[in-house]
Amino acid sequence: MNDEQTTHFGYQTVREEEKAGRVRGVFTSVASRYDVMNDVMSVGIHRLWKDAMMDWLAPRPGQKLLDVAGGTGDVSFRFLARAGRGHATVCDLTEPMLVEGRKRAEAERLEDSLDWVVGDAMALPFPNNSFDVYTISFGIRNVTRPQKALDEAYRVLRPGGRLMVLEFSQIPNDLMQRAYDLYSFNVIPAMGQLIANDRDSYQYLVESIRRFPDQETFLGMVEAAGFEQAKYRNLSMGIACLHSGWKL
Repeated sequence: MNDEQTTHFGYQTVREEEKAGRVRGVFTSVASRYDVMNDVMSVGIHRLWKDAMMDWLAPRPGQKLLDVAGGTGDVSFRFLARAGRGHATVCDLTEPMLVEGRKRAEAERLEDSLDWVVGDAMALPFPNNSFDVYTISFGIRNVTRPQKALDEAYRVLRPGGRLMVLEFSQIPNDLMQRAYDLYSFNVIPAMGQLIANDRDSYQYLVESIRRFPDQETFLGMVEAAGFEQAKYRNLSMGIACLHSGWKL
């Protein structure tokens, strides 16, 4: 196998064409317990990070959102609540995650404002210039080619559209990063076993975080996709990070 045909799945090297299926397997396995595990793994802090995302995004009435790797709709529900009126399309590779999202009480109240679409971030099933806002939260590190996902984000956004990426990142302080790694590798997989009966999937999730580019590297990828006024903000000292860019 040459390098162009392989990618990483956590700390494993796999063929590019295998990764999407493996990722789908992970999220199919954890779908029914995904929201609970997010709360446990982050001690509920993921909710504050998503609120920070909405604060910076400042949704406006009537906007159309594409929420890629949107899973159970967490970000879309927040967007619609902030916008007052608008439309959100939740796109995810894993149908069981979308099924869980449709079960949520918010989904029932917002049925006319929500679409649920199975789709691949690297080949979105939408026309050019279709959306005002593109979000992806804790999902782009699972994409086989993140740069391709960013290129697709640029394609489907309208001129004047906004990209917002929320992802786990790197803590600038080495000592604190080591402490966080100890927690991640020793506690999170054990939680996955206890709560979701699935240690391996959460081991992969921890490893995928460590393989993801740091803040500055990813900023360069956002700019390479064509986005302007690209910036980022660290959250919780860099455990997570928000990247923003505009299609101008």
